[in-house]
Amino acid sequence: MEDQKIFIHPSALVDEGCSIGEGSKIWHFSHIMPGCTIGERCNIGQNVVVSPGVVLGKNVKIQNNVSIYTGVTCDDDVFLGPSMVFTNVINPRSAINRRDQYAQTHVGKGASIGANATIVCGHNIGEYAFIGAGAVVTKTVPAFALVVGNPARQIGWVGEYGHRLHFNAEGVATCPESLQVYKLADNVVTRIS
Repeated sequence: MEDQKIFIHPSALVDEGCSIGEGSKIWHFSHIMPGCTIGERCNIGQNVVVSPGVVLGKNVKIQNNVSIYTGVTCDDDVFLGPSMVFTNVINPRSAINRRDQYAQTHVGKGASIGANATIVCGHNIGEYAFIGAGAVVTKTVPAFALVVGNPARQIGWVGEYGHRLHFNAEGVATCPESLQVYKLADNVVTRIS
């Protein structure tokens, strides 16, 4: 199905009762379930599932083979890499229904989650954070943090453009591409210009 406002590949399944913003594209074999909200200009790759109650902001890019389960919200400009994974129950068991125990996970504006990363539910990802490919996130990630590994550990900071930030003795760093200036104080990064 295609109209002037959104593109939906013929093999995709889009249930009634979901909201899809103008300019969004939904590709091969994806399933968009009722009660979810997809913002404007989102790109939903092949074989993606968006579950009920999920909220995606504007310009969210979701690569192939990602399932976004109930309890997940993503702000604007989030990138979800190929085959990355969200969970929504801490202690799943096949024989026990825990639908009333879904934990919430929020991904902040501009954050990127690399290919094959796993985000254990109940742990938020701060704005512009960068989760390395294959990382397993088991705790909340601060804004602008760069985390890698299993379990994920912070190895540095990144700016809005995704470049590594190198802070001087005064706790100030400049992004080499954008020339934006950041301040690090009390283990918190803020953009100051």
